[in-house]
Amino acid sequence: MEIATYASLFLIAFAAATILPLQSEVVVVGLLMAGKLPWETIVFVASLGNILGSIVNWVLGHSLVGFQNKRWFPVSRDSLVRAEDWYRRYGRATLLLSCVPVIGDPLTVVAGVLREPLWSFTILVGIAKVGRYLAITAITLGLGF
Repeated sequence: MEIATYASLFLIAFAAATILPLQSEVVVVGLLMAGKLPWETIVFVASLGNILGSIVNWVLGHSLVGFQNKRWFPVSRDSLVRAEDWYRRYGRATLLLSCVPVIGDPLTVVAGVLREPLWSFTILVGIAKVGRYLAITAITLGLGF
């Protein structure tokens, strides 16, 4: 049962980092409130899935930039332009906002489009995603990290 729960959490967190309209935070809070699984493992699994989902966005941006005007491209042109403006203005530090709804996913695609090195992308996105899940955990469980 635990394996199925963790697999589901991973898949939801992974998909939530892509263009799919999913919210992994709700699942994380539910699992934390149930109190049956260690919070550290919940944070780890959700973070891993979410980071890997963002890497998919980076790969899409890096590989498919020539197709950005196609209807099926994962980010709308307006969102891409806004994210590019942010990224050009504030640099790679904007990836620390990758956990923010609405702007986070386009930023990860733009990082690929603008050829952000994967190593720095992964570190910054990792900080943002793990930080978000730790904050959710602290709020939900009343922990003071």
